[in-house]
Amino acid sequence: MAEVNEMRELGRRARRAARQLLQTSGDQRREALLGMAAALERHLDTILQENQRDLDSADDRGITGAMRDRLRLTSDRVGGMAQGLREVAEMDDPLGQVVAEWTRPNGLEISQVRIPLGVIGIIYEARPNVTADAAGLCLKSGNVVFLRGGSEAQHSNSVILKVLREAIEQQGLPADALMSLPSTDRGWIMEMLKADEFIDVIIPRGGESLIRFVVENSRVPVIKHYKGVCHIYIDGEADLSKALDICINAKVQRPGVCNAMETLLVDAEVANTFLPDVARRYADAGVELRGCSDTRGIIDVLEATDLDYHAEYLDLVLSIKVVHGVDGAIAHIEEFGSDHTESIISENSVTVQRFLDQIQSSVVMANASTRFSDGGQMGLGAEIGISTSKLHAYGPMGVTDLTTRKFVIRGNGQIRN
Repeated sequence: MAEVNEMRELGRRARRAARQLLQTSGDQRREALLGMAAALERHLDTILQENQRDLDSADDRGITGAMRDRLRLTSDRVGGMAQGLREVAEMDDPLGQVVAEWTRPNGLEISQVRIPLGVIGIIYEARPNVTADAAGLCLKSGNVVFLRGGSEAQHSNSVILKVLREAIEQQGLPADALMSLPSTDRGWIMEMLKADEFIDVIIPRGGESLIRFVVENSRVPVIKHYKGVCHIYIDGEADLSKALDICINAKVQRPGVCNAMETLLVDAEVANTFLPDVARRYADAGVELRGCSDTRGIIDVLEATDLDYHAEYLDLVLSIKVVHGVDGAIAHIEEFGSDHTESIISENSVTVQRFLDQIQSSVVMANASTRFSDGGQMGLGAEIGISTSKLHAYGPMGVTDLTTRKFVIRGNGQIRN
């Protein structure tokens, strides 16, 4: 009962802060974001010290590999967080933008205007940078945010949130625009998910099990993506030198993130030429390969099963499938894809366009690494997440995706007959 009462009080504070944010100007929010960026840099040493406490605990808890990498902060990563806030600060203010307007025959003037969603709950694991990214995007778009990070990053998240709250308060904005839960216990997630009176949308960022837990238990609408099973298709008319570099980047550059390639599809026409070359490059990078029977007839790799083609490895492991033309690639993606990101490597413009038109994932690309499926890389500033559900956003979510639209009607005494 204490948690229920405390959650209600936090919810009321969040709603008050949301009303206060509605009275702020774009310039005020811009200055607050710049202050947040400067504060992160000013408190760099403290942030890294608290992050080291989390890393030490991670070692004790056996957290390794991709999850530990996501947890780790460096001077460059904190600098990237600050730069992300500055980029968001300089973006156009979405609030008050007129999306559409028209006049009815009776003289009523009707328009749609962008407004904040209100109060957004973010549930995330292992990535302290999400604290700054989410705070910045929500503030820019006039939303209050509830930040609930995982226990593995509690020291990092706490110090970052403290620094950011102090920074916006110094700019005259309510500190409660940036909220957190008093505990990382899972029971608090349940209270948050029940708080539909106060929270307008939940955005979970983490493993598939966390996201399914949120979806199954939330009374609040959820924007989600379960996993990123990203594909690259090497067409029979691909530039194979270009394809090699793209494939290495998409898998090796940072394998523990959701836009890393998990399955490589290769047209049978070029498989005998391409697979030995790419396998050598992957061997040098320490990538474990798994392939279909046709793949194994060309290179020595482990056998791939349907479970592999459904897998989001988040590690230096890659599944390979030899397919017959673009139709084979599209059919495979339709069966095993997760609506995240798919790329085609081809010099045939007709084939490229067919792939781009027929693949309905949230991001489709041609002749580029899947690693560019990222809000920052796409010019959105820091992203709040990548949605693979089509309501109300699809793909990387930037500032505009954290708004909705209201109708404004101006009349001159009209009455309805």
